[in-house]
Amino acid sequence: MTAPHWSDAVDLADAYRAGTLSPVELVRDLLDRIAGLDPKINAFIRLDAEGALDAAHVAEREIHAGRVRGPLHGVPVGIKDIIDVAGMPTTCHSKILLDNVAGADADAVARLRRAGAIILGKLSTHEFALGGPSFDLPFPPARNPWNPAYHPGGSSSGSGAGLAAGFFPLALGTDTGGSVRNPASACGIVGVKPTYGLVSRRGVFPLAYTLDHVGAMSRTVADAAALLEAIMGRDPGDPASVRSPGRPPSADLARGVRGLRIGYVRHFHETDMPADAQVAVALNGVARDLTAEGATVETVVLPDLNAFSAVNRVILQSEAWAIHSDWLRTRPQDYGQSARRRLLAGAFLTAEDYIQAQRRRTQMIASVQQAFQDVDVLLCASAMDPPCRIDDDATVARTYPRQARTPFNVTGHPAVAMMAGLSDEGLPLSVQFVGRYFDEVTVLRAAAAWERIGGWQARRPPEP
Repeated sequence: MTAPHWSDAVDLADAYRAGTLSPVELVRDLLDRIAGLDPKINAFIRLDAEGALDAAHVAEREIHAGRVRGPLHGVPVGIKDIIDVAGMPTTCHSKILLDNVAGADADAVARLRRAGAIILGKLSTHEFALGGPSFDLPFPPARNPWNPAYHPGGSSSGSGAGLAAGFFPLALGTDTGGSVRNPASACGIVGVKPTYGLVSRRGVFPLAYTLDHVGAMSRTVADAAALLEAIMGRDPGDPASVRSPGRPPSADLARGVRGLRIGYVRHFHETDMPADAQVAVALNGVARDLTAEGATVETVVLPDLNAFSAVNRVILQSEAWAIHSDWLRTRPQDYGQSARRRLLAGAFLTAEDYIQAQRRRTQMIASVQQAFQDVDVLLCASAMDPPCRIDDDATVARTYPRQARTPFNVTGHPAVAMMAGLSDEGLPLSVQFVGRYFDEVTVLRAAAAWERIGGWQARRPPEP
């Protein structure tokens, strides 16, 4: 029998209805596990045990009364600590905002509450979703449950680590240059960056206005689809948000890949930014197995990965400087060294740099759109290397930018990162699937097919 803390979100409704598990029992089990293991993982900045138990009791009474609000009723969720939860501090893992208590829920959190979800607490991040794993901040960095000496990816580090550790079945993260998909890659879970605008960013502390996304994180593709369905939709409080498309993201999860045209972006990891050999073998294995299941896999060429990365970097640093400039002038000592160094770089970029990056961005969008004239889904690398040790500053700095996630922040296309294997050291390897704008249905269809074929999402980190 599956331990309650490893239960999938989409299975909990059946368990609650059958009486084999209750929201209160599940939350108590999770709280016990968090108390025993989180001192080694540091996924939580603030755990709201009392509030979660109160919400679980309410959810249980509603279930008994037949008032079930939806598939996430009674399902616990962790929230990245740049996303507002009413009455709790949104610290962004920084001394700057230690006393920044949110007066209202972010739109995504409010939607989760309306769906009956239970908010467990606030999760570790990199400082202001940018700084990297740092040891000079008010809270320790999250660690990788596959081996706590290793980096869990970021900046949604607590979300990825907590999911892999069995602390909650669902989490919210954010993604500006890959920050949902990085911990998904490093921790062996599923991270979905939806189409730009599909999920409101109201109540989320910004990193870069035109690149930021709120994303869904889980241990399975079906759970990620259910979470995305709950949080997406038009919000007048975010002018960039849009009305949800007609079909729910979970519509084709069981359809398989037969007849699907998949474009394999080989040059990202073969020539633009040569990947670790283990990553390359895993990616070729994904392409081979999807072909065997009936997909047509063909090589696709996009703009150079390094050019995508440069455009993302100029836009991100320019917009981040506009957000942080006052604090950096008046309180520079209150930032950690890593975030301060990266944010200050934006002060030296010019309006010309920013405009030229946005012009190049438009050209890149057109190139990716053209590729989707011939294929339904793109397959490419996520991380170019297995996770590295968290205390190895040089290797963290070297490997952090070695990834193929930023192109799809630049273009805004939906993307999913998930497990593709295990390295020789027993750490997750990853793959990324990318879809057309607002075609989360198809990209999640491909991801779900790979999940069944590969079987890697069923693997768990070793129990400590």
